[in-house]
Amino acid sequence: MARVIQGLDADRIARNVAEARERIDTAAALAGREPDAVELLAAVKYVPLEAIGLLAQAGLTLLGENRAQDLEAKAIAHPNMFTWDFIGHLQSRKVKQIVPFVRLIHSVASDSVLEQLARHSGARRDLEVLIEVNVACEPSKSGVAPADLAAFIERCPVPVGGLMTMPPLAVRPEDNRRYFAALRELAERHGLRRLSMGTSQDYEVAVEEGATIVRLGSTLYE
Repeated sequence: MARVIQGLDADRIARNVAEARERIDTAAALAGREPDAVELLAAVKYVPLEAIGLLAQAGLTLLGENRAQDLEAKAIAHPNMFTWDFIGHLQSRKVKQIVPFVRLIHSVASDSVLEQLARHSGARRDLEVLIEVNVACEPSKSGVAPADLAAFIERCPVPVGGLMTMPPLAVRPEDNRRYFAALRELAERHGLRRLSMGTSQDYEVAVEEGATIVRLGSTLYE
């Protein structure tokens, strides 16, 4: 059962956002990057629908949801308040449900999803997708193998804006640097500008390695 977050407070979230933003800016500066090149996305899988409005009060504008039905409900309940991305595992039968609401889909990784995008993305000329890459080649995780990426991009029926990855759960943030660097190198090789990588556990390292979107959850709400 989902661990819904209770007792959210807009002022506390705003303080956490400010701290995360400062850390992002510092990491970007260390890498010789402009701070505004990195977007802070709030992951809202465990934020209940009735609390979503608090995130706007805290200054958040870009939200990411893992579940299609929850994304639809939250977007409809708060029209024109947020920009929405889909960041969870995407089942092909859910593509039609999320397309009207999202700016980006972060987790495109199967030919069945490509088929549904071809069928249902026609009205959304501005839609972009990120290809999920299994840079660590973990058997238990979804994602396109690095060696198959070029052919997968070629088959994608909508514009590919960049890449996304979920590296192994690490004891130390530094342990994931090599995976973030590998994703950046793949993006550069294919001329892609967006890199969705880094979560609450390792986002500073991800920014140092080129992340343009970091997906933060617990660090914003606790």
